Amino acid sequence: MVSKSQIQQQINKARGADYTQRKFQQSFELIFKLKDIDVKKTDLNINEVVFLPNKLADLARVCVFATGDNAVRAQRAGADRVIENAELDRLASEKRAAKKLAREYQFFLADTSLMPKIGRVLGPYLGPKGRMPTPVPPNAPLEAMLSRYRTAVRIRSRGSLSVAGKVGDESLDDAKVADNALAVIAQVERKLPNGEKNIQSLTLKKTMGKLVKSKLEEEA
Repeated sequence: MVSKSQIQQQINKARGADYTQRKFQQSFELIFKLKDIDVKKTDLNINEVVFLPNKLADLARVCVFATGDNAVRAQRAGADRVIENAELDRLASEKRAAKKLAREYQFFLADTSLMPKIGRVLGPYLGPKGRMPTPVPPNAPLEAMLSRYRTAVRIRSRGSLSVAGKVGDESLDDAKVADNALAVIAQVERKLPNGEKNIQSLTLKKTMGKLVKSKLEEEA
């Protein structure tokens, strides 16, 4: 297991690997290179939601499919968008709008009663992006769910033996980015057949920066 101090060293190097002044705040991305997994025998479809211990400057955008009281609660709780039954029906004939919706929001929550219709109408657009909604049962703590998903990131497979995801941004200090990275590493390890033994390397980079290899890769 890579230690927090090792991760912090790589974050510090990543901060200094891009000397160009940018007009936007860059993110830190963690990239896993995996090993000893036969993708022909193992379904390595990693699509994990990780709730970070330290929130990012740009919170995740969350769209809620809801009706009645849940729609009102979602609006009051500050959901980035609330889609009710009538609008969902309209999206069935508006492919361009449906595609745009799938791109604009990182996470989707939905009344359980709407899940079958969402699958029919938006499944072709949300499914390939790994963004099918999380069901919200009746009387669920919707406000708390919304708050939690705003601090989340999605970690997905990249090709056969690569996984990547955001773990921080320039507004966070190195220790907080490292804590986020460790939370992501732990969750990915739980999805691998042999846990950390399947991780060949970890690489950190800023959005526009150079790749910074971890000690794990240097020793591999």
